[in-house]
Amino acid sequence: MIVSQSFSSIQLPPTAIGPESIAFESGTLRFYTGVSDGRILQYNGRRDGFRTFGFTSPTRSKAVCDGTTDPELGPICGRPLGLKFHYRLNRLYVCDAYFGLMVLGSPGGLATPVANSADGEPIRFCNGLDVHQPSGNVYFTDTSAVYTPRNFSKALSTNDSTGRLLRYEPDSKRVTVLLKNLPGPVGAAVSQDQTYVLVSNAISNTTLKYWLQGPRANTYDIFQIQVRPNNIQRTVVGDFWQAAAMVREPAQSQTLVPIGQRINGVGMVARTINLEQWYGNASISEVQEARGALFIASRLVKFIGVYRI
Repeated sequence: MIVSQSFSSIQLPPTAIGPESIAFESGTLRFYTGVSDGRILQYNGRRDGFRTFGFTSPTRSKAVCDGTTDPELGPICGRPLGLKFHYRLNRLYVCDAYFGLMVLGSPGGLATPVANSADGEPIRFCNGLDVHQPSGNVYFTDTSAVYTPRNFSKALSTNDSTGRLLRYEPDSKRVTVLLKNLPGPVGAAVSQDQTYVLVSNAISNTTLKYWLQGPRANTYDIFQIQVRPNNIQRTVVGDFWQAAAMVREPAQSQTLVPIGQRINGVGMVARTINLEQWYGNASISEVQEARGALFIASRLVKFIGVYRI
């Protein structure tokens, strides 16, 4: 079912663009997002707006980086993508495309690296992540062993399948490769009971369910087939919102328009929201339910979308 309801936007600071993911702080109105120039911004409500909370690159220069959209500066400025809190310890985990899995405490500032390799191979394109709150384990994607955001179009054109799904266990600091040879894994979301983790693959247009426990442990199923699936966010009741796209009619035009889909634990689509009215054909990276609304992120715009549900 395609629905349309009220939409508003939270504008980023004038020099910021490209919110990729959103992390909500527990018990406050604040949320966090990473933008294209390497900053992690903290939102403090409509009156106080955004402030710079942290960054991921130890060589980042405000003079060089602030406001940049040049992907060639990514290795200098950083590019924070997936964000998620471990609430019990108030840790904000960050997947930076160039610096791997990192973490920030409540003071913010420079993020601390926690994982930049797995099985002896560097993490070249850390992308989406989720945190299992009871254990603190972090599930995250390494999109490609060959390509980075600077040349990801080549990954699409060559059907690159060198991505991985990884798990970081903070108690032991161990990084485990759960799946490899994946075609462009981007988003990850672990189930509430940690029996499975979903991983979306942008190149193959599939979302996989990888079983962590039970008789199917260490195997996977095809969970969903979608156009350009991106980040996956679990809801408080245990189902998921996923950013994706659909082909606008007539099909011959092959024009993709952004959508958000609510999907239950067995892969059934419960709701589809067409976002073309507000995003045109710009892709979206995340749809997350919070505070009676869907918060929508896109690396191509200068705002966070808020869609009332």
